[in-house]
Amino acid sequence: MLLLGLLPLMLLRGCGCQAADAPLDVTAEFSVRMYHQLQILGGEENIIFSPLGVELALGMVELGARGSSLEEIRQALGYSNLRQDEEFSLMSNLTRALSVDTYVVRLVNSLFLQTGVRFNKDFLQLMKILFRAEVETVDFSESAAVSEHINSWVENHTESKIHNLVSADDFSSATKIMLVNAMYFRGSWKNQFRPENTRTFSFTKDDGSEVQTLMMYQQGEFYYGEFSDGTTEAGGVYQVLEMLYEGEDMSMMIVLPRQEVPLASLEPIIKAQLLEEWANNVKRQKVEIYLPRFKVEQKMDLKETLQQLGIKNIFTKDADLSAMTAETEDGQNLFIGKVVQKACLEVTEEGAEGAAGSGMIALTRTLVLYPQVMADHPFFFIIRNRKTGSILFMGRVMTPEVIEPFDDNFDM
Repeated sequence: MLLLGLLPLMLLRGCGCQAADAPLDVTAEFSVRMYHQLQILGGEENIIFSPLGVELALGMVELGARGSSLEEIRQALGYSNLRQDEEFSLMSNLTRALSVDTYVVRLVNSLFLQTGVRFNKDFLQLMKILFRAEVETVDFSESAAVSEHINSWVENHTESKIHNLVSADDFSSATKIMLVNAMYFRGSWKNQFRPENTRTFSFTKDDGSEVQTLMMYQQGEFYYGEFSDGTTEAGGVYQVLEMLYEGEDMSMMIVLPRQEVPLASLEPIIKAQLLEEWANNVKRQKVEIYLPRFKVEQKMDLKETLQQLGIKNIFTKDADLSAMTAETEDGQNLFIGKVVQKACLEVTEEGAEGAAGSGMIALTRTLVLYPQVMADHPFFFIIRNRKTGSILFMGRVMTPEVIEPFDDNFDM
């Protein structure tokens, strides 16, 4: 499995004109609200984004914010009940909890500063201490060269999986600072799928149409539960499957409605407290799993989404980001011009990058005495740290990787 998340925030100058001890993440509500906003904007498409990436990038902005600009960020992220600045310790501890040997989580942050502008030394120092951010000066008026340089930085920190995050059109002489947050995750399933059990299978989309995809299969011990929202809105009972990665700190949780129930009927009930309920109530038992191999990738301009979540001031010329600049500079004229995230998720038999299998055998639905999770229709998923509750990735699969009849992997 390979997961990637990137979030740059471009700030413009107005034209004057230890893991076991890590605290629980408090931003689950923000993550879910953000998902619902993307759902509204996304139509019937796949969704993939990194809540932790957004949280960290907004945390970097928060370091330089004051007044209502600061309070809007704290309110939206769920930090209002924390002591002032306590969230920075929280974010630092959450990221430290991800540093283990059984999987790879690489969190890298960088500040690209306009040459000639004087920035607050305390702000830059805190960025280095709290976010381990690299600091580099560039000339944003050379937009083509800057975009090429930043895209190269992104590729180098994501194993060349994310390309063309920004373009020359994103920069001008008005751009004064760009904050980039990149996340790379690679993990192997604790219980891997056997490639020889993978074969083509029909996946039924919510509109009733079918596509052919590669379906992985295995039987084994997994965390599983059946839940009901108490109404008919979500089709009554739905399934939750949690699959662990090696080391058991990280997991993928899959939420699957009944075959005849569209995912859109289940999505409205998803709430932060429900994520915790799923995690606390799935039980280890023998399960038969049919899960499509899939890859989802998405680039999104998140400005509108964040505005809908209450973070508005930083996008206007009334923004107060004066803590970023030296006293001799006019920090009152800084504001956020653009927020972009690009994320990629790939799920294979081994869970690791590049896994594949060409041998296939016929699979049929059989009468079994234990639960069967048949993900041959749209489903919701999250990738989370089981100790801290932090959500690295959240999304949905409306259409998996499609196998065409002329594809070498297509089994007639």
